[in-house]
This record gives sequence, C-alpha cells and structure tokens, in this order.
Amino acid sequence: MTETVRIKRFNARPVIVPMNLPLQTSTGAVARAPLVLIDCETDQGARGHAYLFSITPSALKPLTAMVTEMSELLAGDELLPFEIERKLTQRFTLLGLAGLQRLAQSGIDMAAWDALARSKGLPLARLLGGAPKPVKAYNSKGLGIMPAGAAVEEAHKLLAEGFHAAKIRVGRPDAREDLAVVRAVRKAVGDQVTLMCDYNQALTVTEAIRRGEMLDDEGLSWIEEPIRHDDYEGCARIADALRTPVQIGENFDSAFSMQAALSAEACDYVMPDVQRIGGVTGWLRAAALAHAAGIEMSTHLFSEVSAHLLCVTPTAHWLEYVDWADAVLSTRLKIKDGFALPNEEPGNGIAWDEAAVKKYLVS
Repeated sequence: MTETVRIKRFNARPVIVPMNLPLQTSTGAVARAPLVLIDCETDQGARGHAYLFSITPSALKPLTAMVTEMSELLAGDELLPFEIERKLTQRFTLLGLAGLQRLAQSGIDMAAWDALARSKGLPLARLLGGAPKPVKAYNSKGLGIMPAGAAVEEAHKLLAEGFHAAKIRVGRPDAREDLAVVRAVRKAVGDQVTLMCDYNQALTVTEAIRRGEMLDDEGLSWIEEPIRHDDYEGCARIADALRTPVQIGENFDSAFSMQAALSAEACDYVMPDVQRIGGVTGWLRAAALAHAAGIEMSTHLFSEVSAHLLCVTPTAHWLEYVDWADAVLSTRLKIKDGFALPNEEPGNGIAWDEAAVKKYLVS
C-alpha cells in the first residue's frame, strides 16, 4: 500500500530580484521582479517549490499573507492537488476566485505538484503521464519599447542565447515607429527567425485593426493582446480582420474564461499563464479545452514549470522564456538550438540559491 504523504506547511518568502534586462512595455518599465517563493513541506521530507510574480512590489506582502492563510487551512491534509483545489475554491468563493487569491492558489498548486513529483522520484512531466522532451521556445525577456537600432542590437543578444525566435513589444504612440522597429529587426535577423509582437492591451479595436493591417505583411507569427484582455468580442473582430494570427490568454483567470474566449472565437492562439489559470491543475483543464477546440496553446512566463506542462499539452505551441527568477535559482532551464530542455531530475526544475534568497529577501 502506498504511504500517504501529508502537508506540513507552505512557506512563502517575498523577494525583489534584479532583472538581467529591464523591460519597457506599453504599460511601463520593469527593472526588478517582485516574487513570492513558495515551499511545500511534507511529513515524508519531500519539499516542493514554486514562485509567483506579483507584478508590483506593493502586492508582495498581501500575496505572501494569502499563501500563509491557505497554508494554515491545508496543514495536515493529504498532498492531493485536486483535493487542495476543491478545498481552497470552496473557502474563497465569496472573496472571488481572481486577482491575488488566484495567484496564491496557483502558487500553492504548483508547489504541491512539485512536492508530489519529488516524493515519487519523478520529473513533473512524467508524474503527469508524459515525458520531458525538447519544447520550442522563444526569448521574451527583452526587446521592449526602444529605438530601432537598440532593438536590432538586443535581438542579436537574445538569439545568441540559443534561440531562433523572439518577441518584440509594440504600442508606441506612432504606429510607424512600431513598423520601423519590426522591419529593422526582421532585416537584421533574417527570415529564418520567428518573430512575434505584443501590444500589452494598448489599443482600441479600430486602432488595433489599423495597426494590424500595417503589420500583416511583416511575417509575424502572431499579434498579442492588442486590446483589453477580456474584450472577447473586440478580439474576435480583430482576428477576423487580420491575416496575422491574434494571440491572447495570459489573463485568463480560469478555464471558464478561456472557454468564453474560445466560444467568442476571440483569437487564433491561446497562451494561458500558469499563475493565473490555476497552477498545474488549471493548466490541465485549459489544455483539454485547447485540444477540443483544435487551437495551439503556448505558455506565459514561469519557464521552468511551463516547459513540463507543454510536454503534456496536446496542442503545444511555444514556450515563452524569461529568466526573471534566475537571481534566486540554483539551477537554470537549459536552452539548445531553439528548444527548452525540461529537467529529467525529480520535480519541476526549481531549486533555490539560499544565499541569494537571503540577499534579496523583503522584510
């Protein structure tokens, strides 16, 4: 009989770490990453790890407090992620299963799955019934809003890290400047490199169609989040008008919102974010929806966990690679010839550099 593994606690530690490349988007500049590091301790000694990106430093403390409250609810329970989800969903329904609550619950879920994988001596992908295998990846940690010359220089740096694909941020006040940057980068890197662009919700529907038509002949693999993320009707109008595929999904806060987008035919591709969609558990549900809809599914941030999840995603498309947690990690996701290589060791590939954690800890 299999020995039951029980939860002792989930520890949450807030840190603010430097980013290797500051990123300027249409929403503002980010030079440091506020993260909540989560450890799932079990009675059998297995420890699971995950981290959350709080976007803004002011959200660190409430997010940490919410993880701590959830830990108190789960102490002594079996390490069963679906049961954990059921309990937390029931407890927080009146608060609302979105925002910081959603992030905290997703972090708990990711750490629980990691602890379960480690307790079984399996990489996360194998625990989920798949196998760690190379997944197609693009470098997304740079190419923010910048002049064309700087963008060309940065594109070469990003590709030199082992990638054959990169994403350009757009949404400058003048659409012609966006077009000039896209063309300059394309000319510099050649036609064999895959390029995507991301508006970070900067436009109106009419402006998105106008600008999208300007970019339709530039060989972009997708145009991402051109308008408000939850305007599915507007996204559908844009997707219908443009030849370039429209990508959305990083702000889906559940499989339910993803289903609403799919029903509205709001996009050509989807890219859920594992900390918003509901962790590993929520991702599995989203992957089933994408499979049923016949739509390619990419990831958003959280490269280590996401690489494993793409291994069990039927319509797996692209891994978005960023290195924003590298300052506190003792291991790194390997990139080779345009592919990310998920770890073969037990777990999701996350391990802390405790000296660095101590250095960047927020008191």
